[in-house]
Amino acid sequence: MAYHENLYLLVFLPLVLIFYQLVPARVRPYILLAFSCLFFLANSKWILIPIALTVLIWQCGVLMERVRKETEEKLPSLDKAGKKELKEKTEKTAKRILVFGILAILAVLFVSQYLHFTLENIAGLLSLGGIRLKIPSWSFFPIGISFYSLEAIGYLVDVYWKKIQADHNPFRLGLFILFFPQVMEGPIASYKDTAMQLWQGESLYIDRISSGLFRILLGLFKKMMVADRLARVVTCVYDNYNHMYGIMVILGAVAYTIQLYMEFSGSIDVVIGSAEMLGIRLPENFRQPFMAQNAADFWRRWHISLGTWFRTYLFYAVSMSKSVKNVNKKLRKKYGKYASMVGTSAMALLPVWLATGLWHGPSWTYIFYGFYYFAILLAETALMPYIDKLEERLHISAKTPWYAALNMMRTWVVIFTGELFFRAKSMHQGLTLFSHLFTGSFFPKRGVWDILTDQRAILLEKADYLAILFGIVVILIIDICREKELGLKEKILQGPVLIRWSVFYLLIAAILIFGAYGAGFQAVELIYAGF
Repeated sequence: MAYHENLYLLVFLPLVLIFYQLVPARVRPYILLAFSCLFFLANSKWILIPIALTVLIWQCGVLMERVRKETEEKLPSLDKAGKKELKEKTEKTAKRILVFGILAILAVLFVSQYLHFTLENIAGLLSLGGIRLKIPSWSFFPIGISFYSLEAIGYLVDVYWKKIQADHNPFRLGLFILFFPQVMEGPIASYKDTAMQLWQGESLYIDRISSGLFRILLGLFKKMMVADRLARVVTCVYDNYNHMYGIMVILGAVAYTIQLYMEFSGSIDVVIGSAEMLGIRLPENFRQPFMAQNAADFWRRWHISLGTWFRTYLFYAVSMSKSVKNVNKKLRKKYGKYASMVGTSAMALLPVWLATGLWHGPSWTYIFYGFYYFAILLAETALMPYIDKLEERLHISAKTPWYAALNMMRTWVVIFTGELFFRAKSMHQGLTLFSHLFTGSFFPKRGVWDILTDQRAILLEKADYLAILFGIVVILIIDICREKELGLKEKILQGPVLIRWSVFYLLIAAILIFGAYGAGFQAVELIYAGF
């Protein structure tokens, strides 16, 4: 039951809204929890995994709080030395509880996602020495585990850092972990952002339902008008990667990048819209990523909740660690400020981007993707002082239109290259496609347009490309309005009823008439639901 399917949109979500509104406010959180469990069961049989993780983090949080509370009660009766010793002992105990909880969560994540991949690679290495290792095959993949595992770890760390109090209500914690709109694709929320909202049980309001409906329709428009059509082009390029011309590789990389954005941001629109109907505000996950000026800016705009999580719980933790601080001092003393800045940046960025690559799944292409952005971002960090000096010397401002456009297009090259490998099923496939940019024929003997409309290969007609172009233009206009903070959505929703419902009906008509479904189109699974 994916977010774009009729079963979710026309049956499940309306039933949630009806039951939620009919029951008393104190019962509404339990209704959300029950429907969240039902949604999970409709997509996976492994519901005991998030339930077990909920019980685990609930107990770990309560234990950390209890240990600290007992210490506070004992402190008045101790002298200064005794207080210091007890506090240190307490924090060590709290840290052990934290580490145990995180390792338990990571163990479940490893077994479900990475164990088979690890054994395959070990078997491959052993086979070089003539040792054959038989790998058992199994299917164990709880949906959304990569998303709610990070939420669970974030909760435990926040309790340890005393940013929040431990939640003594396991049902509230369970709803935070299992909330149905975000369990499959995020966004990755922090406990302090959403947990209390989920438990308030506020009544439904027509303005929230209207706003949520607009967001859902916009998400369906992105996926069904653009993403599902482009999937044909992308599949054709990657299935025939050995015989692709250079121009087709570029078109495939660009098509996949747009497909991924339209599908993932479209799914997030449906997720945020569903929550908004219930009066729950989830964090945004995209902010016009293709208007980024560099790779760092891109990752501040793309999959924002994932970047925020890694920045908060990994990047800062590593950069503020004693070992990194010591290295920073030594580098600064021996080689100067610039060397220490680059060196410590490398030490903090490497685990973040290795983890980012691995988070997406057990594949060398994802690991390569992480290292690719590590290298790009480190290069940007190293070159930034020189670029700033050059801009100052040439009297160029980053906001100068032609210069901003140049930086934006340069960033596109970085993005498209990264997604070329991200989509590849293997490093061999990715490297083969990339090599076609520089070897062999760049242009085919017959026209590119003939290939794109070849019914035997892609099964798209000229009208399909017009629909893709129309969808891209519409979303581009909306994104430009958001970037310029013109408040387009607010003007539509707060404007005259005639305009508001005209926009709704136009979106519905576009989805029903021009959406990529029906004869010749197969349902395209959500890409990020597999992570």
